[in-house]
Amino acid sequence: MRESVGIIATINKKKYEIEVAPNTTLLDVLRDQLGLTGTKRGCEIGECGACTVLIDGQAVNSCLVLAAQIDGHEIVTIEGLADGNTLHPLQESFLDHDAVHCGFCTPGMLMSAKALVDGDIDPSEEEIRIAISGNLCRCSGYQQIVDAVKEIPKK
Repeated sequence: MRESVGIIATINKKKYEIEVAPNTTLLDVLRDQLGLTGTKRGCEIGECGACTVLIDGQAVNSCLVLAAQIDGHEIVTIEGLADGNTLHPLQESFLDHDAVHCGFCTPGMLMSAKALVDGDIDPSEEEIRIAISGNLCRCSGYQQIVDAVKEIPKK
């Protein structure tokens, strides 16, 4: 078995060349090697959605992706959502709608919502609920989250 695998990936618009053990997850790389701790470590079995990131625009649970699988791909984490000091419209809407309670689910919810609105700027409530169905919120803030996604500022 190989001791390490070399990967080259773009993460939050920055190119990285990383050596990882073959069994290292994307979540481990993001948090432990790159210090991108906004991606939360939750259940680590793909059930809670706290670790959701975008790979080539698609929302995925980073705890279920081996780091070697991201070679040549573009990853966006919660740290890459804002544009410098300017919040993404989804982030603004979450604040405006009190959709941030304890905050643990928020990064994953935002990334799932971003994948949705990037493909459909005006999703229905049902589409929003389906898009965030893989993200668990212990504070029961689902209605505020749905409202926030539904009412993002249109640009």
